[in-house]
Amino acid sequence: MAKTQSPFPHRASHRFARSSVRKVRPILDLIRGKYADDAVNLLKYLPHRGARMVEQVLKSAMANAEDRGIRDVGDLVIADARGDGGPMFKRLMPRARGMAYMIRRRSCHIIVALADLDTFLAYRTFGDVDALSGLEETSDQS
Repeated sequence: MAKTQSPFPHRASHRFARSSVRKVRPILDLIRGKYADDAVNLLKYLPHRGARMVEQVLKSAMANAEDRGIRDVGDLVIADARGDGGPMFKRLMPRARGMAYMIRRRSCHIIVALADLDTFLAYRTFGDVDALSGLEETSDQS
């Protein structure tokens, strides 16, 4: 399986997080499109266990951006916040009359990507990486 190149270079992920994706997705929907500092403050006071995981991933993405030379990481926007389903631990629970029910202990992959506001708005408008490169070429010619 080939990896697709993300247009947002500052990203972090938590793979095989021990929480179901159904519990994490509402938290990711809450922070998508917000400034990074505002999202950290918002996640800090959410009482969910998944909020702690998302907060750690967001702080890691901010540290990755700072490591790449971004001066003010608080001005970055959460451009991509995804929760994908991971593998399941499958267990059997004994039931009456010799039956067994399947217990699925679900996991998920949490991905957070940051971008500056201009890149984020251009990506939302045009929707692909090629449009972003074309946009930069036309601005250089002017």
